[in-house]
Amino acid sequence: MGDAYQNGVVATLHNFHTKPLETLEADLKLFSGYRPMELILPCLYSELDGPALPRIVREISEVDYISHVVIGLDRADKQQYRSAFSFFQNLKKPFSLLWNDGPRIQNIQSQLAERDLAPNEPGKGRNVWYCIGFTNARGKAEAVALHDCDILTYDRTLLARLFYPIANPNYQFEFCKGYYARVADGKMNGRVTRLLLTPLLMAMESVLGRNDYLDFLKSFRYPLAGEFSFRRSLIPELRIPSDWGLEVGILSEMHRNQASNRICQVNIAETYDHKHQPLSEEDRSSGLSRMSSDISKVLIRKLATKGYCFGHETFRTIKATYFRVALDMVRIYQTDAELNGLTYDIDAEERAVELFAENIMRAGEEFYYSPMETPFTPSWTRVLSAIPDIGYQLRRAVEADNQEV
Repeated sequence: MGDAYQNGVVATLHNFHTKPLETLEADLKLFSGYRPMELILPCLYSELDGPALPRIVREISEVDYISHVVIGLDRADKQQYRSAFSFFQNLKKPFSLLWNDGPRIQNIQSQLAERDLAPNEPGKGRNVWYCIGFTNARGKAEAVALHDCDILTYDRTLLARLFYPIANPNYQFEFCKGYYARVADGKMNGRVTRLLLTPLLMAMESVLGRNDYLDFLKSFRYPLAGEFSFRRSLIPELRIPSDWGLEVGILSEMHRNQASNRICQVNIAETYDHKHQPLSEEDRSSGLSRMSSDISKVLIRKLATKGYCFGHETFRTIKATYFRVALDMVRIYQTDAELNGLTYDIDAEERAVELFAENIMRAGEEFYYSPMETPFTPSWTRVLSAIPDIGYQLRRAVEADNQEV
């Protein structure tokens, strides 16, 4: 039985295990007549052969309330694209497959780049950006959900609970964030949330003072979850980071654009496990090292837009405060793990804290010395203003690719 705690900032929707999946799905089938639902799946071609995506496809194929699935496919040549199209026919429902490396979408990318409107770099951020742009161009969904394709513990309950707060016409929510416990294989996971984001938010509050933005982010039980749902009407004004700060960047956009009573978080899984990124101590351009730097920069940029000034002394103070808070958190997590019979590697945890502390300083330096950096992809409103038919072009490109197969 979960607790009934509410933080007062955004609504927290728990799982008391009192409403079976069959009832949730029957409700969603009814809601689909009021709010058509579409699912976005950003994926890599390599995930088709992994242990997670085949299971995800099988589970989704049993769902009857989704009208369409939009799949963003990265790192695929022509033959792999054809193979992927055949693979996703197992969804047993209408779908559109965005071949992001194909010539048609690359032509659109070139048009955008000529006007400095293209996403800066390949990756999940760019994939999601094209997927939401295509969903908006289709103009048929009212409720949209998005989740990753590497969830090893996936089942239909996750999808039903993720859609429910947005699809229910009796609810006022326009954005919903999923959350869950990150425990698998007898240990705690989710190091970036536990050892970077949570103590960093606490350190920033200690150094800069309490503010509504930090309160907002601290209210989410798992702010780095890649699962969320939203009304399609949010897409045109949404600006998202093109780097690994995607999840925090989207939450930042919700804080800027939406009233807190339109935002909620929902417990979507009792257990959750996915592909784990390496710490990458020797390569700061990948893994959790890159992720920690990108997330830190998103937070710094957002606070700068709210009028906070950052100098070298401020970054050093935040880093020192973070380091002390994070080490204290390590001891708390150790106790929590031992009480629940989980293994806990203190040395590995403190090594991660040391790396994250270094990357907080590097993120501060990069922010300080690159004041003209534009890390966000343009909103689709801006893109459509510059190229009015770009949505039509994107839709036709995807349809043409799919029809060829």
